[in-house]
Amino acid sequence: MVEGLTEFLPVSSTGHLILAARVLRLQGEAVKAFEVVIQAGALAAVLGLYRRQVAAMGRGLGGGDRQGRRLFLNLAVSFLPAAVAGLLWHGAIKASLFHVWPVVWALAAGGVLMIVADRWRSTSSGQALESLTWRQACGIGLAQCVALWPGTSRAMVTLLAGLWCGLSPTAAAEYSFLLALPTLGAATVLDLTRHGPALWRDVGPVSLACGYLAAGVVAALAIKGFIRYLTRHGLAVFGWYRLVLAAAVWIIAVL
Repeated sequence: MVEGLTEFLPVSSTGHLILAARVLRLQGEAVKAFEVVIQAGALAAVLGLYRRQVAAMGRGLGGGDRQGRRLFLNLAVSFLPAAVAGLLWHGAIKASLFHVWPVVWALAAGGVLMIVADRWRSTSSGQALESLTWRQACGIGLAQCVALWPGTSRAMVTLLAGLWCGLSPTAAAEYSFLLALPTLGAATVLDLTRHGPALWRDVGPVSLACGYLAAGVVAALAIKGFIRYLTRHGLAVFGWYRLVLAAAVWIIAVL
């Protein structure tokens, strides 16, 4: 449920999962792999809600949908920078940054950024998703690399990058959701190949199925609610939430 609620909101699902594991006193490589693998449930929600765009990309690969092919190529361009960075520094990131204090600092910094960004965002104006160029897609992809630091939020950096490129809030959010398909899908496959046996042994199929279903159902509800809220109210509330959460974790850790 934590994964599904936070994966597509600009509050950092990885940061929340690290904090949740700390509160529940869960440790080990299997737990870290479980936190990644249940992202597949959230991805299933995107596939269901945006099946029209996914189908268009499929037709585009066959030469039958020009806009679908363009969307697919843009997503590929955006995915590539984080894919390369993740492969190069995957182990170092997990060893050095998957802890409470890096998450706290990332939550706080992201909160300030979102509050500032909310001052220049527009609730309705901006380009449609179909007008995104490959250069803009590359910029969003480079921004996504920042989210390799847990607590930053992949959703936050890709959303803000999309807005900065001139997309409307709805288009920027939808592109962020669709970009999760290759990005989180690759991360899930990578962790399965590296920690699959430990995951199956220490977590088990029942827990994996429960995590997958809970993440998928909650993610679908969160996506629908976020789009409605974003177009009406903006991003500031998520920035303030991040600051409050960072302060609360800091106080608890110090005490």
